[in-house]
Amino acid sequence: MIGYLGAACVLGISAIGSAIGIGAAGQAAIGAWKRCYMNNKPAPFILTVFAGAPLTQTIYGFLVMQNIIGKLQAGANDYLMLGLGIFSGIAMASSAVYQGKAGAAGSDALGETGKGFAQYIMVVGLCETVALFTMVFSFIAA
Repeated sequence: MIGYLGAACVLGISAIGSAIGIGAAGQAAIGAWKRCYMNNKPAPFILTVFAGAPLTQTIYGFLVMQNIIGKLQAGANDYLMLGLGIFSGIAMASSAVYQGKAGAAGSDALGETGKGFAQYIMVVGLCETVALFTMVFSFIAA
């Protein structure tokens, strides 16, 4: 039954990272909107993309959780699944936290200049790639 703890960990840890990342990016988006309002500039709605980007790591954590449960039901090693869940969750959470920080910087820059969205979202996407790789490699390892 210890393997099921790994399934819970991957979802829980990745969701914690998503929450932290969303909080960081969301605070920056709100600050950028405030500066726009104070300067009588239009507040770019697109900043919500930066704020919401870290949420996907929770989805990846859920998918890995489902995979771990399926593998456990098929007789996989409990300790392997525990380790996979913990370390996959940590990797996805880290991706979400730093994606939130990159999104925060993107929100600040875009709110100030109104330019550069494509470049900023590329960096946010690079952070996302770590979580995607983690999910895929976890599927392969399980």
